[in-house]
Amino acid sequence: MRGGEKPLDERSERKRPGWVSYFLQIARLASTRSTCLRRQVGAVLVREKKILATGYNGAPSGTAHCLDIGCLREREGIPSGERHELCRGLHAEQNAILQAAYHGVSIRGATLFCTNFPCVICSKMLINAGIQEIYYVEGYPDSLSESMLEEAGLEVHRVRPEEEHAP
Repeated sequence: MRGGEKPLDERSERKRPGWVSYFLQIARLASTRSTCLRRQVGAVLVREKKILATGYNGAPSGTAHCLDIGCLREREGIPSGERHELCRGLHAEQNAILQAAYHGVSIRGATLFCTNFPCVICSKMLINAGIQEIYYVEGYPDSLSESMLEEAGLEVHRVRPEEEHAP
């Protein structure tokens, strides 16, 4: 050791986040790119502690963002969780799956880390894409999604916001 340098085990009291916290923090960061006026959602697909793809909710590439032209669902008075087809945006999970496909990255056997519980449409896509496990922070009232994920054998874990930054 050089003059005044501490041994390696005493150099820092800083705690590194655990893997779940780390990937959920990245999902939260991805959500800041969202162009949705109602809800900002981020998703990260991971296998063997390596990021495969990320996604956030918003309009397709090359089309106008709801931030710029307003929300169709708001104008039509459509409640959250209903009539998903009447929305200009894609969900974060969908965009993560599409990003992986666009770049030729297999996501079979991956884990999804998401700021929100997936809707039934995203759940069906995740099941068929071979996702094995889901970690999420905020709930989403979709009992059909819950039952389909359970039936397909995916492990689903809710991480409370206070646990999100735990090591």
